[in-house]
This record gives sequence, structure tokens and C-alpha cells, in this order.
Amino acid sequence: MADNTIRGKAVIVGIGETAHRRVWPNRSMLGLCAEAAAEAIRDAGLRREDIDGIMTYGGDPGPTQMAEYLGLNAIHFGVGSTFYGASAGCALTIASHVLMGGMANYIMFVGGGSRDPGNPAAAGGTHMNDASPALPPPSITAEWQSPYGPAIAANNNYGMLYARHMYEYGTKPEQIAQIAARQRFNAQANERSAFQGQPITTEDVMNSRYINYPLHILESVMPTAGAIAYIVTTPERAKALRHDPVYVLGAGLSVGYAMTYLKPIMTESPVRYSAPAAFQMSGYGPKDMQFANFYDCYTILNAVSLEDAGLCPKGEIGNWLDSIDSTYKGDFPLNTDGGQLGAGQLNAAGASGCQQIVETVRQIRGEAGQRQVARHDIALVNG
Repeated sequence: MADNTIRGKAVIVGIGETAHRRVWPNRSMLGLCAEAAAEAIRDAGLRREDIDGIMTYGGDPGPTQMAEYLGLNAIHFGVGSTFYGASAGCALTIASHVLMGGMANYIMFVGGGSRDPGNPAAAGGTHMNDASPALPPPSITAEWQSPYGPAIAANNNYGMLYARHMYEYGTKPEQIAQIAARQRFNAQANERSAFQGQPITTEDVMNSRYINYPLHILESVMPTAGAIAYIVTTPERAKALRHDPVYVLGAGLSVGYAMTYLKPIMTESPVRYSAPAAFQMSGYGPKDMQFANFYDCYTILNAVSLEDAGLCPKGEIGNWLDSIDSTYKGDFPLNTDGGQLGAGQLNAAGASGCQQIVETVRQIRGEAGQRQVARHDIALVNG
């Protein structure tokens, strides 16, 4: 293994996550982030003064404002990671390299958003409306894509991806709908979920209204208020901390198209390139994975990403889902806390992709309670 890889050279030692709530009156984005950050610091057995690196989503507030609000006064490294739902995963990769270079000792990623009906401006950062991720900058969209491209939000893009997958591979909507139903099942065992006490079936998903054919509304994330954080350091420093560390064994990054309907191959996601890179670095392969937590703003993106990671052959996601139990009780658990579809999508682009990392840490530690998976030594995470 090449010496310049991050394999085994960075570990996650602290995690924090607030409840996910559809609305949260009188709470600001920064206040919720402070709550998640404080929990992560306590979880690691550190002091606030120990944190000398800060990473956030690259919007406003960025690392400078976040550090000031959290009272972090000895920051040696700070940067915004702006990759939408992949931001937290990219931040973990960057932080791992920074630790190897000795620029910082304890780096924290934190993100979140509010949904206060009485004060919409308190959301801060990238404020996502229901099923509406932030749009690319006006310089990209204004001339052609805003007047002539897909409708606002991501529904058109993912509706086209879904329809093309059905056309090319014969995928059935009731197969993909299982993703949403099973993840909501998982969310019933997650005390932080915004949808506890609200299980759904595959039939419920299929009977829910279309938001953009063939996507049903229950196949799209429901934004929630809340915040989330993790802390990463070196294995040597982790020896003195509270928990057994969770190692970063491999990472891969691929940048796709901002407007996914322009992709040369509609049914291919950037995971087609990032997952093999991560596997190669780690020395493991898809068949070695015991569970997976994958970004899931829409069921079809989750499905295509699972294929592109090699967990099932391309075009076979429907049959694969039919053949396995992907709940936390099953033979290959997926999105064990309910994911975003089941627990609610934290209302900022960077925070939304952090959920998969934090839940994976819980599972590997064996701290997931009722939803603890049976085999939890190694997992695949995607943002």
C-alpha cells in the first residue's frame, strides 16, 4: 500500500447529532450546530480548547463564522467543503490529509439548518425548501438553464434518471419504492428521527402523489431542522480518548455534473469512479462490506449509487432489492438509521450528507441500540 494514502491514518473519535424535527421554533442554525458540536466534543472526551481545525459547508456561515460562534480560539486549519450532499465525506478526506501533514490535531466538521416558521431568515447557510437543493450559481444557470432547463428543484433531474433507468433496464417502480419503506422501518428505531411512529409500506409509497413522474413524494426527502458533527484525529492521539477509534480505510472522490440531465450517460453517477478508488485504497471490495449508508435524497439516486458502487450489477438494483432484506435486521442493511428518506434530511447541504458518516460510526462502535446490525466491522459510506 502506498505510503501517501490515508489508509488507517485518520480516525473518527467523536460524533454529535441533534433530533431531526420538521419544524423547530425559536432555534437558529448556529445554535443547533453548537449543540451538535458540544455533543461531539463530549463524546470524544475532549475539551473545546483541543479543537484546532474546523470544517463546514462552504456557504454562509463558513468556517470563520462557525469557529467564532462556537468559541474556538486556536484554529490552525479551516475550510468550507462545498460538494452539496457529499460535503461531509469530502471534508473527511481533506481532514485526513491535513492530519497527515501535521497542520492540525483535532478537526471537527459541523453543519445544520433550522426550520423556524416564525423566522425563516434564521436558517442560515444554504436553505433548502422541500425537495429543493440549492441551485448552482447564477452565472451557470442564468443564460440558458434557468429559462429553458428543468423546473426548479431536483425533481426533474431525478425523474428523468428514474424514467431512463426503467427504460434501459426494465426497473419497476414498486422495486425502488422498497427503499423508502424499509428506511422508514429503520427510522422507527431511531430516537432522533422526525418520523417516529409514522411507518410506511411499499404500497403507501406507490399510492403517494407524484412530484415528477415516476417519482412519488414519499421517494423524496423531507427537510428537517437539526445539526450534526464529527471529530477526526490521528490513531496515536485517539489512544488517550474515550472510545475505540473508527478508522478511515479508503476514500474516493468524483465530481459529476451540476445539471445531471446533461450527463452523457444518464444512469451513471459519480460513485462509478469514487467507489473503486476507495476500495483500491482500502484493500477491500464490495463483497467485503457488511452494511452500507448511502446518500438518499431520492430513492432513484440511492439505487443508482448502490449499483455504481458494485454492490449489485448495473441495472439489477430492482431484482437485488427483491432478493435481500435491507432493513437493520436483514442480510445487507442499508441506511440503518432510516437515512434521509426515513429520518429526515437536515436542512443544509453539508449537514445532509454527514448523517451517513455519523450513523456508520455508531454502528461500528456497537452503539446503535435497537437498530444495531449483527455484523459491523466494516462498512461503505457514500455522500
